[in-house]
Amino acid sequence: MKQQAEVLSERERSHRHLQARLNRMKRLYPSPYFGRIDFREDGEAEAERIYIGIASFEDEDDGTYLIYDWRTPVASLYYDYAPGPVQYETPAGTIGGTMELKRQFQIRDGVIRALFDTGITIGDELLQQVLGKGAESRMQSIVATIQQEQNRIIRNDRSRMLIVQGAAGSGKTSAALQRVAYLLYKHRERLTADQMVLFSPNPLFNSYVSSVLPELGEENMQQTTFQEYLEHRLGDVFRLEDPYDQMEYMLTARHEPDYEARMAGIRYKASERFLAAVQSFGKRLLAGGMAFRSIRFQGRTLVSAEEMERQFYSYDPAIRLANRVHLLKEWLLQRLNELEKAERSADWVTEEMNYLDNEQYQLAYNQLRKRQKGKDPAFDDAVQEEELIRAYLVKERFRPLRRSVKRLRFADVTSLYRQLLNDPETAADFEAFDHGAGTWPQIAEASIRRLDAGELAYEDATPYLYLKELVEGFQTNNTIRYVLIDEAQDYSPFQFEFLKRLFPRSRMTALGDFNQAIFTHAVELASGDTPIARLFGEAETERITLRRSYRSTREIVEFTRQMLPDGHEIEPFDRSGGLPAVVFAANEQARIEAIASDMADLLAEGFGSVAVICKTAAESAAAYEALKNVCPHLTLVDKHTASFEQGTVVIPSYLAKGVEFDAVLIYDASAETYGAESERKLFYTACTRAMHRLRLYAVGEPTPFLAGVSPSSYSVVERP
Repeated sequence: MKQQAEVLSERERSHRHLQARLNRMKRLYPSPYFGRIDFREDGEAEAERIYIGIASFEDEDDGTYLIYDWRTPVASLYYDYAPGPVQYETPAGTIGGTMELKRQFQIRDGVIRALFDTGITIGDELLQQVLGKGAESRMQSIVATIQQEQNRIIRNDRSRMLIVQGAAGSGKTSAALQRVAYLLYKHRERLTADQMVLFSPNPLFNSYVSSVLPELGEENMQQTTFQEYLEHRLGDVFRLEDPYDQMEYMLTARHEPDYEARMAGIRYKASERFLAAVQSFGKRLLAGGMAFRSIRFQGRTLVSAEEMERQFYSYDPAIRLANRVHLLKEWLLQRLNELEKAERSADWVTEEMNYLDNEQYQLAYNQLRKRQKGKDPAFDDAVQEEELIRAYLVKERFRPLRRSVKRLRFADVTSLYRQLLNDPETAADFEAFDHGAGTWPQIAEASIRRLDAGELAYEDATPYLYLKELVEGFQTNNTIRYVLIDEAQDYSPFQFEFLKRLFPRSRMTALGDFNQAIFTHAVELASGDTPIARLFGEAETERITLRRSYRSTREIVEFTRQMLPDGHEIEPFDRSGGLPAVVFAANEQARIEAIASDMADLLAEGFGSVAVICKTAAESAAAYEALKNVCPHLTLVDKHTASFEQGTVVIPSYLAKGVEFDAVLIYDASAETYGAESERKLFYTACTRAMHRLRLYAVGEPTPFLAGVSPSSYSVVERP
């Protein structure tokens, strides 16, 4: 049987290997390669023709490579150099030589449709064709068009922290996913897809990028959101506010009396200062102030919070907080064992014995026979049976208490968080941070009110979990080797520090665009002594900036970049399209009619994905109701939408991040909707989702963000 099992196991491995080869052949068959370089190594008389594709292909007879995988070291020449002197790195060292030819191909169904020789960058002809297509319902693998600066991201294998600041549509997410494929290829002997995790902005985005790695022949890595992790850790105790609800509050509650206080609280609770305040509070707990929950049973206190506190502070002061909590856990389990034995003679046990069924008596009888190991029954069997039944009853009743102690539920983290919020040192630190004298009690009171109601605001969730980890010990994941964080500008310093602790053995890649930082707690990525750069120190941190935007037409990029103070740094790709249009409607009904008419025209023009982007979820719901009867197959996207599909959609601005559409219609571009300076980046983000067409609709005065945009950059349409 063992021999047969080994034979079957070998056949299974062989089948998997052959299946992988077959899948690779199927991927190569319609388009076997997309590039060719003629490379003459130093010291060689002739150049070698090197064809580059999405996978390697060998001659079975002599083992020579006919096609090289785009991730091989020699293939980096195709992305990084123009014809002339070149070099590339291999495990054996640097190989130098001369590139005599660099050629691109467009092959479809085994037929060469186009080919051209090119220089240092990938040829604009191929990029024009790829980018000129309609947006897909999934992000596609476009390794044939990787640019030199993107290749630096993909092949970076030195830095502990890689920070990518990229303009909207610069291909940073695509480069990150190709980076995953490259790393899985380079380290295939010791790295698997389940050792990598992508933190994305929302579940919709996960669906959007899900096909890239399978297209390259790799398994998908783990994908999640930070909110999903918070739900996993805290969702059984609290109802957690998610970032989308927080964003809705930020966008719609501007005139509420507590608004400014909460905004100040969000900024502070996301900051490094509050992180330091939590850490300082944790150190002070070593000397006093720990909060515990009494262990109660049938209306009685078995172990009081005061007893726990005395035992906790009887340990050596040098022992760390979490270690003391675990020592206390062991002490409590021992106490429960003692109390359990004493409880067996209690009156309630005698009463319950009178109501036992035959099955429970049989269980006690079987345990007794097991103890006697086949010996003859003793004269005191009835007494032993009663003892067993009493022990069984008490053990079952104590089981939830023991489980609760093992889960450290006796440590009252909620009370500790209340203490932290009410601590005078926290209030003083907030004043130094925000100069908001008098507002901290208001902030603390609002958070405590939610705690008492079993709720946790989004800005409180990470600090609360961090304090919980300080008290109970940090849960770490040592199997993850690479963490990728998309839309990293929307993560707080607090969250970055938490992720560093959660994945202590991993390297991080943080991708984002500070110009799309729509949350109050956003962090700078590109330059300066920022919290994210300090995470691992400058020596282990590398920054790469992508300035060229490929997603949108030149006209759309020229229009949108003028909304930003430093927009001149963004370089548009030379792909032409129509001017963005600002449509002035006489009233609400005229706007609905204009959007419906324009949507029909865009679909007739052949665009497969058209998005009506609204500011908030409430506005999206209203727009959907107004448009659904005149726009067939319209879909409303909200925070619960799990998959991205082509077609016509209505979507809130903050859920559209990271996704692209053939055409974007900004539902309400009026000053009334987008009037606050804090909404500039949100408006910019919404507009930059468009690949080919952008239209903005306003009833009355348009948003002031158009004030700095040259009138020649857009057309004006009047709709009566």
